[in-house]
Amino acid sequence: MAVQRILQLGDPVLRQVSAAVDQPAAVSALLADLSDTLAAFRRTHGFGRGISAIQIGDARRVIFLHVDGSPYELINPQYLERSPETFELWDDCFSFPNLMVRLRRHTAVRLKYQDRSGAWRELDARDAFAELIQHEMDHLDGVLAVDRAENCLSLSTREEFLRIKVTQE
Repeated sequence: MAVQRILQLGDPVLRQVSAAVDQPAAVSALLADLSDTLAAFRRTHGFGRGISAIQIGDARRVIFLHVDGSPYELINPQYLERSPETFELWDDCFSFPNLMVRLRRHTAVRLKYQDRSGAWRELDARDAFAELIQHEMDHLDGVLAVDRAENCLSLSTREEFLRIKVTQE
């Protein structure tokens, strides 16, 4: 369909809680826009695995992921389970691509979601895939990675993060 503008940190729309989708078949154009926008971001910035509808200004509970060559279309996703185990990582976001945030995520998650036909499916994810899902699920609830920062020292520009990482290797 079309590449959309990604809302940036400070835009109040990013803080909205997304509404459930009543007719999953009616989000085909939105999913195409999310796929195109994700692909364009990856071409421009060299990274990116997922995007939530709210990031392009559409407040519906829809996530598009592209992980290990496979697309995932998650409509009305809901957590079924989150592991008690967590891990720390440096997270980034399309809505603030030059900022890195140190935060904590669950090691594993299980969710249910609808596909375009409206059928309910389940998805189990661990480690990096689980982290990505949690990041995108947060977007649907108006929560940004900066809200989950471990402490006041848990923010870094991407440039500084990469500089430090290179000097530590």
